[in-house]
Amino acid sequence: MRNEGLGSWPARRARKTPHRTALIHGEATTDYGTLHARTTRLAHALRARGVRRGDRIAYLGPNHPSYLETLFAAGTLGAVFVPLNIRLAGPEIAYQLADSGARALVYGPSHAGLVAGLPGSTDVRLYLETGAEYETAVAEAPEEPIDEPVGPDDTCVIMYTSGTTGRPKGAMLTHGNLTWNAVNVLVDTDLIADERALVSAPLFHTAGLNMLTLPVLLKGGACVLVEAFDPDATFDLIERHRITFMFGVPTMYDQVARHPRWAESDLSSLRILTCGGSPVPTPLIAKYQERGLTFLQGYGMTEAAPGTLFLDAEHAVSKAGSAGVPHFFSDVRVVRPDLTPVDVGETGEVVVRGPHVMPGYWGLPEETAASFADGWFRSGDAAQVDEDGYVHIVDRIKDMIISGGENVYPAEIEDQLLAHPDIVECAVIGVPDDKWGEVPRAVVVPREGAALDPDEVLASLAGRLAKYKIPKSVVLADELPRTASGKLLKSRVRTRYGNP
Repeated sequence: MRNEGLGSWPARRARKTPHRTALIHGEATTDYGTLHARTTRLAHALRARGVRRGDRIAYLGPNHPSYLETLFAAGTLGAVFVPLNIRLAGPEIAYQLADSGARALVYGPSHAGLVAGLPGSTDVRLYLETGAEYETAVAEAPEEPIDEPVGPDDTCVIMYTSGTTGRPKGAMLTHGNLTWNAVNVLVDTDLIADERALVSAPLFHTAGLNMLTLPVLLKGGACVLVEAFDPDATFDLIERHRITFMFGVPTMYDQVARHPRWAESDLSSLRILTCGGSPVPTPLIAKYQERGLTFLQGYGMTEAAPGTLFLDAEHAVSKAGSAGVPHFFSDVRVVRPDLTPVDVGETGEVVVRGPHVMPGYWGLPEETAASFADGWFRSGDAAQVDEDGYVHIVDRIKDMIISGGENVYPAEIEDQLLAHPDIVECAVIGVPDDKWGEVPRAVVVPREGAALDPDEVLASLAGRLAKYKIPKSVVLADELPRTASGKLLKSRVRTRYGNP
């Protein structure tokens, strides 16, 4: 087998445990032998429709077995998988399709309307809707092995991450990046072959795919795919499938803990609860501890596939608020601008190096070069290191807002706000929110003489930005604080307008 990448995983797993369950979706169960057969057939079907090595295959839809089949089929062909965020608006999807040069788009029926409205400015030539059309394509394709050489340095996935410049950037993750990240999870999380994982976090996010699903499939466990998170259904799924492993952002875990079924539900099967996106509040840790459940927290970034720092169960309470120490096959430093390590308690920038770190951004050599220093990827996040070597993230250099686990970059929203004819200046900041952790707030300076309506401003963003990016409030200001050179002082904006 000349394929050393993700595309070979179903075949390698099928020769070891063909009859073990790989995927569960609703009432449908797929074993590893069937996953291998379907992946191979899909790869043949895509190749027959013109997809070749290096071509980009995009996927738009909720969690579904066809998502993983498409990922593995792309890897089988030496093609590149491009997951699309289902929460994005049509223009945002069109941009990512055009930027990646995607040749094929596999999509769920739920997004048929959006796909039909896409402009003709993309390179997509093959559209394949999951359901009857997809199943026919798979059924009619041959099952002979495809012997395409794929190496660890070949690009496997282009995963888009919003940039501070307002345009999303495609992080190129190689087969080796994803494999080493999965190995880090296996080492640091002690996964077993009988794992039953609840995948309610979206697969288009790096955490749901790379910190949960792929490590479990590598180990030979089962993944229960859920199209959308629902706290009430979560209890049913845990009890029905005897779930052992879950991933979520703090908002999801908080909704579960606040649910009326929390006290009485049978959670005895749960062994591993991992959490990312933002730190878990101490009261929430305590609430789960009372139920005998411990969080494993981590810090990562799409560019690192994503696992970077990890806080294990042993230190979940004693080091609460910390992001932990580096994953086993990961090197992390907190450094000064000259890349020398900071002293204990001194604030510096998190930099990371390792076999899980991307080689660069798709089609952006200058941004790639600027993101690395002496072989280290610069996260843009500020942190401190304690006397035991545990890293504490203290600020986000890039002004990123984390809302319900979603990364929101102010620059992207500000670009859209400045397109409004009655807005001359604006700044977007994060403000505390009980449900989402924090949400965007727009501080805008109206055009002289304009009677700006905050509700109309928000309405003007509908359809142009994903709902989670649209500010929850608008504050009118006469001017924004700036330096003598005209640079916006975001810290003063936060101080002046950041109260809940």
